[in-house]
Amino acid sequence: MYNIIIYIYLLGVAVYSLFNEKVRKMWRGERDAFRILREKVDPNAKYVWFHAASLGEFEQGRPLIERLRQEHPEYKILLTFFSPSGYEVRKNYEGADIITYLPLDTITNARRFLRIIHPVMAFFIKYEFWYNYLHILKHRNVPVYSVSSIFRPEQVFFKWYGRQYSRVLNCFTHFYVQNEVSKELLAKIGIMNVSIVGDTRFDRVLQIKEVAKQLPIVEAFVKGAGEKPKVYVAGSSWPPDEEIFIKYFNEHHDWKLIIAPHEIGEDHLQQIESMLEGRRVVRYSSLENLENVGELEILIIDCFGLLSSIYHYGDVAYVGGGFGVGIHNLLEAAVWDIPVFFGPNNQKFQEAQGLKKSGGFEIHDYNEFAQLMDRFASDADYLREQGNKAGLFVKSLSGATEKVMADINI
Repeated sequence: MYNIIIYIYLLGVAVYSLFNEKVRKMWRGERDAFRILREKVDPNAKYVWFHAASLGEFEQGRPLIERLRQEHPEYKILLTFFSPSGYEVRKNYEGADIITYLPLDTITNARRFLRIIHPVMAFFIKYEFWYNYLHILKHRNVPVYSVSSIFRPEQVFFKWYGRQYSRVLNCFTHFYVQNEVSKELLAKIGIMNVSIVGDTRFDRVLQIKEVAKQLPIVEAFVKGAGEKPKVYVAGSSWPPDEEIFIKYFNEHHDWKLIIAPHEIGEDHLQQIESMLEGRRVVRYSSLENLENVGELEILIIDCFGLLSSIYHYGDVAYVGGGFGVGIHNLLEAAVWDIPVFFGPNNQKFQEAQGLKKSGGFEIHDYNEFAQLMDRFASDADYLREQGNKAGLFVKSLSGATEKVMADINI
């Protein structure tokens, strides 16, 4: 049944690629993967294979990749992605020797892929459970580790109709899961090779903080023309998020606002600008010099790659997505010791549940947002206290990478 579904999916992707650029990139990338592997694989090298579905999962695996590369240079690193949002952003990542899409999980593709690579071990990050790849790896006695994985009762593995597919979990040498619930769920279906280590993303955001970029334009903007104002950073925002916080800052001019929207297409940028009533607004890419930047009120970040460093300049942050598909990376903001706002669609995000007790604030509408912002504006001690809680939350849950490295057999 699984293989029938995969071939139906393959046909659907081929058709949909005719109409969607993102799907077309994935389709072409998967088809091109074997050419890249034939050209780049060193037959005399030992490869460790890391697979991440997308950019978020890559960031979870990155501390482990870099630690392995540092401590065991005798291995080469193969990094594969499923989604263009991961591959297109990190295809030139210097921490891996080969980077490519993962060909779709057909039996033929899996055999061909593994015949070229001959990995000595493999790491699948968080949610990746490719049936054919994993069964062939097990058949070849290749150690396979699931890192930063998290399991929930509603997943197919724990349903009566998912019993056959759940056998894929027996292919893993060990699971390094995020929480106790995951361990208990796996135990109920007989999976006992499990350790609770936490989430490697906490390690990653601490790494990012250590090497944060200095951004002269942002520095000049936040200093202001006179006394330094408070700064609010809205990261990865979507229109439902923007409707809430922009309304507040249109009425409260004593804050500076930095908006780094999730989508930076021209239509969305113009939509944001039209909502900012008579404010002094500028786009990051349009600033050619720093003259008079401090007099501006609102800075729109219309490029990628800066957000994790921009949070450093904020006094409060908002992380978008919580009124839609789900929140983006809360930890990138919290690591800077600032309170973090987010929307209500966060139940599947363990870090959000933790932050609700430690400097994170779930909001449902404008009134909740405005009440919290008014308190932050008037109570500097409360603002500082909640920011410190957020930063300590991140630090207290770091260390997953160290635990995994100490346990795997290299």
